[in-house]
Amino acid sequence: MGTLEDGRTVFVPRSAPGDLLELTEVRLARRFARARVARVLEPGPDRVVPACRHYLRDDCGSCQLQHLSSTAQRAARRRLAGDALRRIGQLEVEDPPLEPSETEWAYRTKLTLAARGGRIGYHRLGQPGRVFELEQCSIARPELMALWTALRAERRLLPAQLEQIVLRVDRAGIRHAMVRTVPGDAWTQAGELGAALARAGVPAVLWWHPGDGAPRTVHGAPEAYPITVFEQVHPAMGDRARAHALAELGALRGRHAWDLYAGIGETTRALLECGASVESVEADARAVGVAEARGPAAGVTRVAGRVEAVLGRLRPADAIVVNPPRTGLGPAVSAGLCERPADRLVYVSCDPGTLARDLSRLAPAYRLEALRAFDLFPQTAHLETVARLERR
Repeated sequence: MGTLEDGRTVFVPRSAPGDLLELTEVRLARRFARARVARVLEPGPDRVVPACRHYLRDDCGSCQLQHLSSTAQRAARRRLAGDALRRIGQLEVEDPPLEPSETEWAYRTKLTLAARGGRIGYHRLGQPGRVFELEQCSIARPELMALWTALRAERRLLPAQLEQIVLRVDRAGIRHAMVRTVPGDAWTQAGELGAALARAGVPAVLWWHPGDGAPRTVHGAPEAYPITVFEQVHPAMGDRARAHALAELGALRGRHAWDLYAGIGETTRALLECGASVESVEADARAVGVAEARGPAAGVTRVAGRVEAVLGRLRPADAIVVNPPRTGLGPAVSAGLCERPADRLVYVSCDPGTLARDLSRLAPAYRLEALRAFDLFPQTAHLETVARLERR
């Protein structure tokens, strides 16, 4: 943010504290303005040269903070979390402490690429209708980049009406590529593409997701790990955040816990290992299937359904873990948690704004006792936050 001569605050993406900038594309509103950087006249002390070739050249919208030093990035993410809690949640809190990632590059295990106008890549910053051709993503795992390089070389074998490609490497090291097409299109060359990838030394399970149907495997494995289920894109930091969340619940042996938005059951399994009985709720039936296959089965009741639909049928809980999507808890879920409060609730959030809103909704039954952030998404403005709430 900066200030115009008339006193209005101007929001400038990719500016840095202490910069002296020449601005372009200034768009004025009544109380504020938006602009872009035309030229850096004097760089601030925290500005660095972005490592990725696409960041400035193609205005890549995937990362937002590559132009800042690591220290400045972490401070910015802490401020984003603290500001949301103070401004939206009306909470008197400091910026939360942040556990840094040991790896700031080549950490992502999943990429979602758009196809527009013959190009496949990321959207340009602030321009969702425009896509640039991706050559190299500096925050992606090397296994994914090797797969993407081989796919680009064989792009003639992709469907004509391609909308999106999702690349993923699972915890077993197996590569996946899911190709999404518009309704009515077909993909007849998946087998040929799979063979070409194998010859290039990057075998992958190929998925086809027709716009009017469900995802299915078309090459590599008849019963593959479902690429559509949610899993952290930075597994090592995700594991650290989960371990902290469990520690915040306190002693669990002999107690009953809810694991809401349970995903593939990693938190459920950890709760069981701590001696709790668990009711686990997840809307994605495929994720529930993965959890059941991995086990254990004793001591857990797994429910495939929406949290708001089943919350009233669960046994009273002593401890609750919620890990909702970026949209946060729905009003019905917040109300249900207030009607049947546990002694302790731990909220794992990937969006400070919806976390702040939900903490406000939960305030009649819970008070915020502790907050810690985790650096799951270096080079971006995103972070993971773990909040411990106690029953009033």
